[in-house]
Amino acid sequence: MRRPERHSKDTANEQRNIESTGGTGGFADLGLSRPLLAALERVGFQKPTDIQRELIPPALAGRDCLGQARTGTGKTAAFTLPMLQRVDPGLGTQALVLVPTRELAAQVGEHVHMLSPQQPPRTLVVYGGTSIGSNLRELKERVDIVVGTPGR
Repeated sequence: MRRPERHSKDTANEQRNIESTGGTGGFADLGLSRPLLAALERVGFQKPTDIQRELIPPALAGRDCLGQARTGTGKTAAFTLPMLQRVDPGLGTQALVLVPTRELAAQVGEHVHMLSPQQPPRTLVVYGGTSIGSNLRELKERVDIVVGTPGR
């Protein structure tokens, strides 16, 4: 079993800003696709945070990664962007994101939708307190990404 890469970069700058111009330390330098760069520009991100700069390139290369950073430093985008680039919509479930709480599941689901290119992957957010029957029906309809809590 491969050992995941460990990154523990924090940033004092907790802004959600991404720069999509090449050669300037922006998101284009990290290897993100044009559709993702356009989505980032659409939501107003201008420059990657430290955690994003450290995690996105190895994640795009398919490597296992571990990252640790303070709240508000862009961790969700750091794993969501490579996941969105690697998922091929319509081929069935290709990504599973497990989080400890319903609130985080909802937040990750919102980020997937917000950061998706024009044709976003079908995403299902599952957690306790909702109908498991409807969750199962949606899973059978070829969702691309499942976000949920371990209890569900």
